[in-house]
Amino acid sequence: MLLWGTVFVVAVVLLVKAADWFTNGAEELGVYLGIAPYIVGVTVVAIGTSLPELVSSVFAVVEDSPEIVLGNVVGSNVTNIFLVLGFAAVVGGRLAVTYEIINVDLPMLVASAGFLGVSVVDGRITRVEGLILFAGAIIYLSYAVSIARRRGREHEGIEEAVEEELRIKEGTLNPWVWVRIVGGSVLLFFSAQYTVRSVIELSEILGVGADLIAISAVALGTSLPELVVSVVAARRGNLEIAIGNVLGSSVFNSFAVAGTSALIAPLPVPGTVLTVGMPVMIVATLLYFFIAQDREITRWEGWLLLLFYVMFAGKLFSLF
Repeated sequence: MLLWGTVFVVAVVLLVKAADWFTNGAEELGVYLGIAPYIVGVTVVAIGTSLPELVSSVFAVVEDSPEIVLGNVVGSNVTNIFLVLGFAAVVGGRLAVTYEIINVDLPMLVASAGFLGVSVVDGRITRVEGLILFAGAIIYLSYAVSIARRRGREHEGIEEAVEEELRIKEGTLNPWVWVRIVGGSVLLFFSAQYTVRSVIELSEILGVGADLIAISAVALGTSLPELVVSVVAARRGNLEIAIGNVLGSSVFNSFAVAGTSALIAPLPVPGTVLTVGMPVMIVATLLYFFIAQDREITRWEGWLLLLFYVMFAGKLFSLF
């Protein structure tokens, strides 16, 4: 128990760190190759923060433990909305919601949650449903890039900020980029493998389903990038980033993580996901949608979201 518990914690921490190394390296390489920094930023924010969920889910399917996937996806989305968004609102005091978020991003979040909910009703997600989910991810990324492109003059400021942060000089590329990309890829491979293996071992030792560990501990661990980014953004007053980070990651989880995994093999829907996780995720999504209609998420609403997360965790482990 102690051995595999330690392996789990170390593997999840390394998984998150490896994703950070890889995405940072990919971001700098993309800018060096001439890709517009705002496009690199949009795609990295959407994909990078969900990379731990994506890689661990793919390995779960490869390791013949596909029940872990939906636990990870659903648990991560609930954690994003209740814990990450709630904590960011408490720290920031008030999160401002833009017109685009209300009229486009939030409906996209509701659509992704709704289609995922419909897909699991029959107890499995087929390859055809996986293809549709994956197509949703492509559509969402295309939309995000098109919105960023229309922001005109803001590009100059974004590009300068990205280039300054990455310390990119014209015609040069820091050799450490390759270390981050290659090292991050290798570390992602092994950390994801041992994350899945430790979940399987712990589930056997504790006598609980692997999906229960995935929807709680794995989801919490792989949501750490979203939590860190959102809280730091809220503290610095970058409120749109805090909200957009949760939105982008949650939509990408429902569409790309579940879709990619289902394309590899049909995904069974564990009982915990069907009876607890998915209903709570739908409620969390709708709650997010409605509390944002007045174009702000207050500190009191943040505390309410945190309370819901505690209730969700208690329900999972039958504490009340």
